[in-house]
Amino acid sequence: MPIARFWGSIDARFDRIAIGVSGLCLVHCLTTTILLTVISSAGGLLSPVIHEVGLTLAIAFGVIALGRGIFAHGYMMPAVVGAFGLGIMAGALSLPHGEFEIFWTLVGVSLVALGHDLNRRATY
Repeated sequence: MPIARFWGSIDARFDRIAIGVSGLCLVHCLTTTILLTVISSAGGLLSPVIHEVGLTLAIAFGVIALGRGIFAHGYMMPAVVGAFGLGIMAGALSLPHGEFEIFWTLVGVSLVALGHDLNRRATY
C-alpha cells in the first residue's frame, strides 16, 4: 500500500504543477499579445525556443500525470482531453505569429488544463 500512496501523491502533484504551467502559458500568451499591441516588438518572448521548450514540458507533464491517471483510476477521458489540447498546441506552433496562433494556443492550453483537472478529480 505505501507504493500506491506514493504514486497517488505524485499524480496529484504533477496535475497541480501541470495546471500551474498551463496558467503560466496563458499568462505568457496574453502578456506577449498585450506587449505586441503596446510596443511593436516583445524581443525574446517571441523566440521559437521558448515555445518548443514549453510544448516539450507540457508533453512530459501530460505523459506522466495523465498516463499515471489512466492506471490509477482507469478513466481515459482526462488523457484524451489533455492529448487533444497538446495536439492543438503543437499545431499552433506551425502557424505564423499572430492572432490565429495565439487563439489556438490558448484553446490548446485550456484543454490541457481541463484534462489535468479532470484527472485530478477522478483520482480523488
